[in-house]
Amino acid sequence: MTKKYEELGFTDDFMFCKVLTTNPDLCHELLELIIGRKVGRFTRLDKQKPIELTADGKGVRFDVYSEDDSDTVFDCEMQATENRNLPKRSRYYQGMIDLHLIERGEDYMKLKKSYVIFICPFDAFKAGLHKYTFENICKEMPEISLGDETTKIFLCAGGCEDDVSDDMKDFLDWLSGKSEGKSSLVKELDEAVHKARNHEEWRLEYMTLLMRDQEMREEGRLEGREEGREQQARTTALKLSRKGNSIEDIADIVGYKVETVKLWLENN
Repeated sequence: MTKKYEELGFTDDFMFCKVLTTNPDLCHELLELIIGRKVGRFTRLDKQKPIELTADGKGVRFDVYSEDDSDTVFDCEMQATENRNLPKRSRYYQGMIDLHLIERGEDYMKLKKSYVIFICPFDAFKAGLHKYTFENICKEMPEISLGDETTKIFLCAGGCEDDVSDDMKDFLDWLSGKSEGKSSLVKELDEAVHKARNHEEWRLEYMTLLMRDQEMREEGRLEGREEGREQQARTTALKLSRKGNSIEDIADIVGYKVETVKLWLENN
């Protein structure tokens, strides 16, 4: 069932992206808590960042994508529902980050250190941990690391072991609704969520996204089949254009680049 805007919480993608990308200090502090080390100054911080490597190929939209001044990339994803494909999704996201960062023919040394992070209200691996960190190591000699500077972290509120700090446990308990939070970070995140619920422009944006999704589902039912994501986006883009929306606004709503949307409208 679709939630009303005033019912959205931190575990809902829309709210998660808005809170973290409009409060860079909170995003910075949360990343440091998750990673367990200092994070440099942000050089970019994007919500729902779309990456398309080809005009008709499969792309990806990162929830909260950031880069810091120490050449490190962070992709932070909110995963509210259990999904057996999380490990392969993390692999795909990692690959898309690398392909996006390096131009054809450039030296691989230009690849940045990267973290792909999934925040889950459940235990993704059913082993009781609150935090699962994966890096590439040698199977025959685990003390040897591949050194490719890629890390995947699954943060799980559904864990039960005593394996994380008090501040992390406080965040995860708040995430899963077990407590209202005690740490300053959690209190500020909770306040940011409540403040966001009164943001009228974001309410309108959320309602627009719901209308887009409803239109796509309705078109699929009327035609008796599910259209591909791109075709659905093209149809929605055309309708929005006829209603007077700018190309930039349409691109943001359908999740494609401005250049791609402009090409669709020109060739319609």
